Amino acid sequence: MNCVIYLRVSTKEQAQKADSKEGYSIPAQRDACVKYIKEKGWKLIDEYLDRGESARSADRPQLQEMLGRIGKQKDVQVVVVHKIDRLARNMEDHITIKAILKRADTSLVSVVENFEDNASGHLVEGIHALMAEFYSANLGAETKKGMVQKAKQGGWPEMAPLGYNNVQTPMSGRLLRSIEVDEERSPFVQKAFELYATGDYSLKELEEELFTLGFRSKGTAKRAPGKVHKSRIANMLANPFYKGIVRWNEIETKGIHKPIISKDLWDRVQEVIKVRDQAGERKRKHPHYLRGTVYCGECGSKMSSMVVKNRVKDEYTYFYCLGQNRKNGCKQKYIAEGEIEKLVEDCFKSIQLPENIYSKLKDRFEQELLKREDGTIREQQFITRRMTKLADQRLKLMEAYYAQAVPLEVLKKEQSRISGELEDCQGRLEILKNGDDDIKSTLNLALDMASKCHVAYTKANPKVRRMFNQAFFKKVAIKNKRVSALHYTNLFALLFDPGLNKEDLVAGAGFEPATFGL
Repeated sequence: MNCVIYLRVSTKEQAQKADSKEGYSIPAQRDACVKYIKEKGWKLIDEYLDRGESARSADRPQLQEMLGRIGKQKDVQVVVVHKIDRLARNMEDHITIKAILKRADTSLVSVVENFEDNASGHLVEGIHALMAEFYSANLGAETKKGMVQKAKQGGWPEMAPLGYNNVQTPMSGRLLRSIEVDEERSPFVQKAFELYATGDYSLKELEEELFTLGFRSKGTAKRAPGKVHKSRIANMLANPFYKGIVRWNEIETKGIHKPIISKDLWDRVQEVIKVRDQAGERKRKHPHYLRGTVYCGECGSKMSSMVVKNRVKDEYTYFYCLGQNRKNGCKQKYIAEGEIEKLVEDCFKSIQLPENIYSKLKDRFEQELLKREDGTIREQQFITRRMTKLADQRLKLMEAYYAQAVPLEVLKKEQSRISGELEDCQGRLEILKNGDDDIKSTLNLALDMASKCHVAYTKANPKVRRMFNQAFFKKVAIKNKRVSALHYTNLFALLFDPGLNKEDLVAGAGFEPATFGL
C-alpha cells in the first residue's frame, strides 16, 4: 500500500530541536513513522511537514496540499501520523479531515495510539481527538491566565513593542522573561514622538523621515530591513507603554519597564492625534510656513494648520490651538489661514526700522564696538604677558628638575598645569582675535535685515518666509485674532532691547511698546 507521512510541530523552537520537553521534534516523529511503515511493509511515497503551525486550525499549507492530492490523485491508501494531535486539536477539524480521507478510501494511522479499524477503535480515536481539543483549550486558558497576571503586575505579556527587546535571564533554574530598552532603536522612537508632536508631519511623512534618519524594520531570512510602515508607527504613537504604562486588553497599570518618552511628550502627541481625528484633517503636502512659529496666546500651546472641505468640496485652511482637546481645554477659536498670515506680515511691518532709526542704531553699535575693541586689546596684552610668565615657569621648572631640586612627580604635575593654562590662554586669544569681527558682521547683517524685513517678507515665497520667521521670532503669540506677544530670537532680542531710545523707536515702529519691547 502507498502511504504518506504528515509531520507537525507547533513552535519554531521545536522545529529546530532534536528533542524538546514540549513535544516530539520533527526527526523523532519521522523516525517513528518510517520504522512503523517498514514493519507494515508499506511503500512511503511522500512526506508533508508543517513547521511551527498550530493544530487549532486546519488552514495549514502542507496539510491542505496533502488533502488536495489525496482527493484528486487518489494514489494514497494510508496517512501516517505520530499522534492524532499532530493532525488536529479540535473535534470539528478532525471529523472534516476524516471525511475527506474516507471519500478517497484512505485510512488514518497513528503510530503511538495504533487504533483498530472497527467500531471500538473509531470510538477510542474520537476520544483521543476530544482529549487533544481539551488539552489545546486548557493550554490556551492557562496561557491567557498567565498573560493577564503578568499584565496586572506591570509586565508585558507579548512581543516587545518597537524600541524594546524581549530578554530571557536564567534565574533559579528557570527563565525570567522581561522587556528592556533597545539602545539602538529607542532613539528613533523618541524622535518619532518629538516630530509628530510638532503637528508638522503626517504619518506617511513621518514614515519617510524616519527611514531617511536610518530607522529600519527588522529583516527576516526572506526580507531585507525596510521602512517601518505608517500603521506600525500609528500604533506606536498611541501605545502608552512608551511613557511607562501597560495597557493590555482591559488592564491598565504602571509598568515595571523603563519609559522611552516623558508624560508631557506623550500628552502632546495625543493632542495632535485627537485634533486630527475629530477635525477629519487632510494633511497638506507641504507644512504651512507659519507652523512652528505661531503659538496660542491663551494657553501657550503650539498652533497647527489643517485643510478642511465644505459640502461643495471647496478647500479651506485653518489654524487651531493644539491645547483644545485637553481636559478643560483651550477655548481659542479657529483662525483662517489668510487672517493669521496677515497678522504675522504686520509684525514685520511694525518692526521694520525706518532709515533714521537704522542710522542711529548703526552709529551706536559702532561706538560700542570701538569701546569693545579697546577692551579687547587690553585683554590680549594681559593674556600675552600671562603666557610669557607661564613659559618662564616651565623653563625654571625644567632647570630645577635637572638640578635634582624637583622630583619627577612634581615635574609632571606642574607641567600638566602649565600646559593647561597655556591652552586656555591660546584659546582665549583666538576668540578675541575673531570675536569682534564676527560680532560686527552679525550686527550689521541684523540691522540690514531689520531695515528691509517687511518688504523682503512680502515678496518672499513660503520657504523663505519660514526662514524669516525662524530668524526673527522664537514665538508669535496669537489671542482673539490679534498678536498678543512677540518673543524674539537672541540676535533680534539684542537689537530690539528695551534699553534703546524708546521715544525715537516707538514713533518710527508704530507698535505698542509693551508688546514689541521698544
